Amino acid sequence: MTQTRHAGTASSNQHQRRVVEFLSAPGTIDTAPAKVFRTHAAIVFVGATRALKIKRAVKLPYLDFSTLERRRAACLHEIEVNRIAAPDIYLGVVPIIERTGGGLAIGGPGTTLEWAVEMRAFEQADVLSERAAAGPLPRALLVALADVVATAHEHAQVRTGSDAVTKMRSIVRDVTSAARASARDGLAPRVDAVRLAAETALSRAEPVLAARAAAGCVRHCHGDLHLANIVVWNGRPTPFDAIEFDDEIATVDTLYDLAFLLMDLDRRSGREAANIVLNRYLRRTGSGDDLAGLAALPLFLGMRAAIRALVAEDRARSQAGEAVCAPRATEEAADYLDRALRYLTPPKPALIVVGGLSGSGKSTLAQALAPSIGPAPGALLLRSDLERKALAGVAETDRLSKESYTQESSDRVYARLFDRVAAALAAGHSVIADAVFLKAAERARIRDLATRAGVPFLGLWLEAPSAALAARVAARTGDASDATVEVVERQLAEDAGAVDWIRIDASGTLGETLEAALAVAREMLALCC
Repeated sequence: MTQTRHAGTASSNQHQRRVVEFLSAPGTIDTAPAKVFRTHAAIVFVGATRALKIKRAVKLPYLDFSTLERRRAACLHEIEVNRIAAPDIYLGVVPIIERTGGGLAIGGPGTTLEWAVEMRAFEQADVLSERAAAGPLPRALLVALADVVATAHEHAQVRTGSDAVTKMRSIVRDVTSAARASARDGLAPRVDAVRLAAETALSRAEPVLAARAAAGCVRHCHGDLHLANIVVWNGRPTPFDAIEFDDEIATVDTLYDLAFLLMDLDRRSGREAANIVLNRYLRRTGSGDDLAGLAALPLFLGMRAAIRALVAEDRARSQAGEAVCAPRATEEAADYLDRALRYLTPPKPALIVVGGLSGSGKSTLAQALAPSIGPAPGALLLRSDLERKALAGVAETDRLSKESYTQESSDRVYARLFDRVAAALAAGHSVIADAVFLKAAERARIRDLATRAGVPFLGLWLEAPSAALAARVAARTGDASDATVEVVERQLAEDAGAVDWIRIDASGTLGETLEAALAVAREMLALCC
C-alpha cells in the first residue's frame, strides 16, 4: 500500500492555494480544462469525465474544516452518505500529494497536502436548478423525483429519542438570529416579521412534531435537498451533495427534508411543479402520519425559505464591493424573506369536491385547480380511483377485476377517501376530492366533513354528453381508472337524485372547463388563497 505523510496544519491555507492552482491547471483532472465551482465550504474542479472536490480550510459556526484530518474525515463521510443515493457518482477519496522530488500529484507516495472527494463528472445542464431555469420541468420528471425522495425517506435510518420540538425551536432561533445579524438595506423588519410568524407556527405545530418523532418520522435524511443538489443521471433524478459535516443537521423530520425541495420548486419552477411533487410523495408514502404532518408544512417551508434568505444575505455581505452582485443577492434575500412570511401565515384551507360520471374530466380538472388552492404548495389531491388501488395493494395503473367493484368495495373506498379528507383538513391543508359521488349520501357525507372542519366547501358537478363520456373512457391509456364504456352506461342509467352542487359544462376543452370552474370558485379562492 502506498504510504503518505500528512503536512502540518499550520500551513493549511498556503497548501490549499497550491492545490487549487494545481487542480485548476489544464490536464490535471483529465484532458479537459477544469471548470472551478466555489462555495462557502468547498471548491470543486470538474473535468470531462471526473471531478475532484476539496473542503476549504475554514471554521464556521456550523462546520469545522480547519485541519487536514477534519477535512479527510469530512471527505470520507461525504462518500458514505452520498453513495446511498448516488453510488455511480461518488467514487472515493484521494490524496493530493507533494512528491519527494517536488511537484504535486493526485495520489501516490509523498506528503499529503489535501484530500479530495473523487466523483464522476456530469453536465451542469443536467442539474435540476439549471433545467428549471431553462424551462418548465416535465411532469414525468417531477413524478420520478417524488418517487426518488419517497424511497430515500422510506429507507433512511430512523433516529429515536429526538426532541423534535426543541430542535425546531433551535432552528427558528438560530436562523432568525443569524439573519437579523446579517440584515442590511432595510431587511431587519422583514426578519423580525418572519421570526414572530415562525414562533406562532411552531406553537401550532408542536403536537404534530412530537407525534411524528414518536412515530419514527425523524430520520437521517439528505438535509440539503434543493434543486442545485439533484442531477438527472442516467435518466433518473439523483440527489447528491448531502450534508456530511454534521449528522445532527441532517437528522430531521422527513417532511422538513422534503420542504426544501418543495420551496425551491415553488420559487424556481412554480406552484404547479411543487404541487405535483407533494401529491406524488404523499401517494407514495400513503402515510396517515404524513397527512397529519401537513400541519407543520407551513413552518417547514417558511424556515427553508428563511435559511436561503440567510445564505443570500451572507453572499451579499461577501460581495459588498461588487456593484452588481451584492444588490442582486440582497434582492434575493428579500424575496426569500417575503416567501417565508407567506408560507408561515397560510390562508384558510378549503374543500373542493369534483364529481360527475366517468369520462367527465374530474381528475384532469382537479389537477389543474390544485396549485391555485392554498396553503402552499396547493391542495392535496384525493382521487377515489387511486384510493381503490391503494386498498388493493396494486400499482396505480394495474387493472382490477370486476369482482373488485362491488358495493362493499365501493363503500370501503369512500370510507378511506373520507378519512383522508378529514385528516388533511384537520391539519389545515386544502383538499380537492375527485370521485363520481353518484349517491346523495356520499355527497352529504363529504359536505359534512367541511362543516365539521369549519372550512369553505365547493361542490362541482361536471356534465358532458353521453357520447363524449364514452369516447373519453374508451380512449384512456395508462390511467388509474378502470372505468369502461359499460360502466358509463350503468352510471347513466342510475338516478343521481337532486345534485345541489354547481354544474359545470365539461363538454369542451380543459381550458374552457377550468375557466368555468374558476369563475364559480373565485369567491372561495378569495377567502382561502
